[in-house]
Amino acid sequence: MKSMTGYGKGNCSKENYQIVVEIKSVNHRFLDTQIRMPREFNSLEMPMKNCAKKYLSRGRVECFVTIQKESGSDRDIAINWHLMDQLMLELNEAKESRYKGKKFSPSKIMTGAIMHPELFEVVEKKEVDEELVTDLMETFEEAIQALEESRLAEGMEIKKYFETYQQEIKDAIVIIKEQSEMIEKDYQEKLEKKMTDLIGDKVDENRLLTEVALLIERGDINEELDRLEIHVGKLNQLLEKDAPVGKEMDFLIQEMNREVNTIGSKSTTIAIKEQVVFLKTVVEKIREQVQNIE
Repeated sequence: MKSMTGYGKGNCSKENYQIVVEIKSVNHRFLDTQIRMPREFNSLEMPMKNCAKKYLSRGRVECFVTIQKESGSDRDIAINWHLMDQLMLELNEAKESRYKGKKFSPSKIMTGAIMHPELFEVVEKKEVDEELVTDLMETFEEAIQALEESRLAEGMEIKKYFETYQQEIKDAIVIIKEQSEMIEKDYQEKLEKKMTDLIGDKVDENRLLTEVALLIERGDINEELDRLEIHVGKLNQLLEKDAPVGKEMDFLIQEMNREVNTIGSKSTTIAIKEQVVFLKTVVEKIREQVQNIE
């Protein structure tokens, strides 16, 4: 069992760059992955989302990618070779003609000329470093795995609550059944006394049993109790299931709540009414926790 709430972080440190990936998730009906990272890595968004799908099935997931590069490591020098070739040709010809026999150094002229912006400029690298891309994807997966471990740890804590609630429902069902048996017997005794008071000692046993049966049938909750027990058993199965169970549990809680409401509407005694109120409280607690389950 995994929660939909968690946090994960991945780090990668290389000579020319450092990568930090932080991921957090909260409740959501479906898997909604949002990734914020430098624009030059936008092409990796879909591979990252596919990676997230391998580990997560539900939740709103927010990912923050930070990449710090060593100064200058993401830049190249762009040289205008056409102008450079012309300049070198002119300088070499000048050395052999115009300045032949004179003190003339093409290399010194080049030292000053090379700073001219028409000859070269510093530009941002157009291609993304393949090693950096690989490291980024590995760091992202590391963060996703850490997030999954966080969600699993919280899910196991929530599971403990479910186990407690499950036992509380079982205990309440036992109490209600005991009360129901007492009520049936009490119905029969009261009805028998009432009929004796009205017609004397000559009570028709068959008629008495028929009247009791009709009275009990109107308030019979055994079928609802049986179904509620089945739902509790199903809840136990889901708690042990090694797969996302949030949606199944949400539907199951609706069914449990329906049975509890029916029991409450059919019952008239205070003792059973108290247990119905208790059951409604427990089922509501389960419903609230189910909203956190993947």
